[in-house]
Amino acid sequence: MFFDLFPAGIFGLGHQGGGDRDKKENEKQGTFHYFLLTHGSGSLFDEISVVDATALLASMRPGSFLKVPDQSLRVDFVPDVIIMSRRIFQSLVVILTALPVIGLRAATPVFEKDIRPILKAQCFQCHGEAGETKGGLDVRLRRFIAKGGESGTAIVPGAPAKSHLLELVKAGKMPKGKARLSDAQIATLEAWIAGGAPTVRTEPETLGPEHAFTDEERAWWSLQPVKKPAVPALTGLENPVDAFLAKAMREKHLDFSPEADPVTLLRRLTFDLTGLPPTPEEVDTFLNETKRDAGAAYVAAVDRLLGTPAYGERWGRHWLDVAGYADSDGFTERDLERKEAYRYRDYVIASLNADKPYDEFVREQLAGDEIAAREGLNANSPTAAERERYATLLKATGFLRMAPDGTGVQNDVAARNACVSDTLKIVGTSLYGLTVGCAQCHDHRYDPITQADYYRLRAVFEPGFDTKNWRAPGSRLVSLQTKEQKAEADRIEEEAKKIDAVRLEKQEAFITEVLDKELAKAEEADRGALRAAYREVAAKRTPEQTALLKKYPRVNQLSAGSLYLYDTTYQTKHADELKKLTAEATEVRATKPLGDFVQAFTEVPKAPNAIPATFVFHRGDPEQPQEAVRPSDLTVLAGWRAVEIPENDTTLSSSGRRLAFAERLTDGKHPLLARVLVNRVWMHHFGIGLVASAGDFGALG
Repeated sequence: MFFDLFPAGIFGLGHQGGGDRDKKENEKQGTFHYFLLTHGSGSLFDEISVVDATALLASMRPGSFLKVPDQSLRVDFVPDVIIMSRRIFQSLVVILTALPVIGLRAATPVFEKDIRPILKAQCFQCHGEAGETKGGLDVRLRRFIAKGGESGTAIVPGAPAKSHLLELVKAGKMPKGKARLSDAQIATLEAWIAGGAPTVRTEPETLGPEHAFTDEERAWWSLQPVKKPAVPALTGLENPVDAFLAKAMREKHLDFSPEADPVTLLRRLTFDLTGLPPTPEEVDTFLNETKRDAGAAYVAAVDRLLGTPAYGERWGRHWLDVAGYADSDGFTERDLERKEAYRYRDYVIASLNADKPYDEFVREQLAGDEIAAREGLNANSPTAAERERYATLLKATGFLRMAPDGTGVQNDVAARNACVSDTLKIVGTSLYGLTVGCAQCHDHRYDPITQADYYRLRAVFEPGFDTKNWRAPGSRLVSLQTKEQKAEADRIEEEAKKIDAVRLEKQEAFITEVLDKELAKAEEADRGALRAAYREVAAKRTPEQTALLKKYPRVNQLSAGSLYLYDTTYQTKHADELKKLTAEATEVRATKPLGDFVQAFTEVPKAPNAIPATFVFHRGDPEQPQEAVRPSDLTVLAGWRAVEIPENDTTLSSSGRRLAFAERLTDGKHPLLARVLVNRVWMHHFGIGLVASAGDFGALG
């Protein structure tokens, strides 16, 4: 499987299945633990240490060993990995070193690369975006700027002192409000004007959707296809991973740190995999085994730690943090409890301990219910294994129920929209590594994500969120009760009802006994009518009957709850007997096999043409829907892969959108998912990711 990436769980999952022992040991010895053995055990070397990830990242900055393209570690990921090996681990590591190429800045800034990003972040909102051109000025193209607006020409190429735009920016009059361009940005703008305000290419005659991004924006490193790297041809290395590090290090006359001592190595390994220190007994065992065969001792320690429940509990926490796991809804002060949320938590832990491949792990969380439907699974599937898989798939979709949700208390349009938008933020940062939520109200200021892209992604999940037919938290639970359990529950209910009938019969006899005594106290002429009035349903009594009962309030107030007021011996003669029967019925009902309930993300079974439409909201306001959009992946990827998501899978009772999206995301060719997941695993082993901002692989990351 594509995401069956990590050997024996070293990088986030459990044991690999199959394969002989020697092959398994060789694979493990060539992976993560090799880094622990060879990097950073003692003093850090001058410019790079794998264990000290901060130093590693520092070494990747300009002026250090990551300098220019032909000298950098900028390589890409191998997309066709299936089983973890040294070659594959090398690929996993180097994918995350695919950092932007650090080249030399051109002497003169150019519009597309240097100026447009500044204007997009600070000026587009008032001058060009969504048809807004305050003062008649549009800054989306160089020629628009040169043309100017109501105040005349905005810039004079080659003459910064005569450029009105630069004058306003320097004076702090643009942008409006508190935002200001930095001194560096102003200097860049001035240098661009002084250099003649050049562009890299001829500008389009008109701006359409196809011009939403520049070539420079499309070329952002994390949005490029993953590729197989060429391993530097170096000798004297035990692992291909080291070749990428050693190439640059040798140019600096540097070498790797000495191997860590066995105790330090075991301590690192145990903390990384379980979050706990090794026990003295474990240390002694490891030291003794290391004396006989260090490699075999390490493999045995890895196997032992991966076999403990603490492994999944430790690494499950990392993913649960990303998913925003919470045992309550948040959003409002009442903070309602999510009584079934723990099932998603347990699913995550169990998945890691079961060595579930990451592609399967992601697909289940995005579309477990649709996978179950495709496989024909339900609570009444014939085998226990099928029923268990059905339950697991539903539990997985709890990922999409983790966002703060105030609709259990404040079920209005704003609260519903906030729940959807927070879910998209979680999806964006956890799986894309991009802040897609920043495009909810306008095009993303720094990354190539349009506002329409945001709502196209929302359309993938809209059928399950349908804000017009919203399901509050309490109505989203899915019962796992089987038909056999239901039949048994019905049988038990009939048994309990028989006990109820006996109790009611006895209670009615007691009421009749008291009623007869009270009627005997009434005037003889009223007794028959009074009995009839009492026995009549209150809502159907005639005015005469109501008046008669008011005349005799003791009859009017007679009920099962007031019997003790009429008979001082009632408590000892009858009440205890009735309470015993009530308790007996309750005990019988308690034996019903109700089945579990799951807090799942599902869609209401669709009627023809009933899938809710998704609209772009003007400035993110759900009360101002504009044009409708169809579901798709990020359109910036459209140049080299399909991005549209089918709107309706006619083979399913749901839309099928989430399943289609999940399959695209995990097809082995998506540029973001592998990079993001591997980076998170690296981060949790070394303290900081090769991309330090694990949730933002964009320009601000």
